[in-house]
Amino acid sequence: MQRMAGGMGLAAALLAGSAMVSGSAQAANLVTNGSFESGLAGWTIGGGDLQGFPPAAIFYNNPAGYPNGAFGEAVPQDNSMSASPDAVGERAAYFVSDLAVSQSLSQQVFLTPGTYKVGFSAYAPANGFANAGDASFSGNIAGVQLANYLVSSGPVQTWQHFSGQSIVGTAGLFDVSFVFSTQLVPAKDVVIDRVYITRVGGVPEPSSWAMLIAGFGLVGATSRRRRTVAA
Repeated sequence: MQRMAGGMGLAAALLAGSAMVSGSAQAANLVTNGSFESGLAGWTIGGGDLQGFPPAAIFYNNPAGYPNGAFGEAVPQDNSMSASPDAVGERAAYFVSDLAVSQSLSQQVFLTPGTYKVGFSAYAPANGFANAGDASFSGNIAGVQLANYLVSSGPVQTWQHFSGQSIVGTAGLFDVSFVFSTQLVPAKDVVIDRVYITRVGGVPEPSSWAMLIAGFGLVGATSRRRRTVAA
């Protein structure tokens, strides 16, 4: 009976380890450079820009001009209730062209079947918000449209968090895309940060699976030996 309890204890420990691995895997952000700490590495700039101001990775609390700051306005760090596993960091992505025609930042992420949390944060600087021209902005992650609005309709100098859930039935590449268009010069602008996709429930890494399989094999061998002795 003691050996049986030991085997059950080992199995319980292995299951607990699996849960811990799943929890840690769940926290991983599947979006490359989702917090823009490496500039715009991993992202593709698309659409039209007739002014020569493509999206840029600006620095927080920096009163510098473009492309390091928001044209003199020090943008504060994202303080929204974001579920992103990434820290706020020092940088964010800035859409500012007054002549943007479906200007975009995008990337593709490979996802396997499962349920995922998706989201990002957005901010409207005051100097851009004061401009007469409006701008439209949309954010789509893994087939879920999280935002689609005119900048004039949202709050100014306030970080907003947009989030949702994506259910993937078939493995494949999924788009992460943000689109910015302006309607009059000068126009409003948008800052985004902490773009994320995290798997709900997580998946153990291959090394963890190997450990679990070996452990359960040990439990099975112990059980077979007990039955042989009993016979």
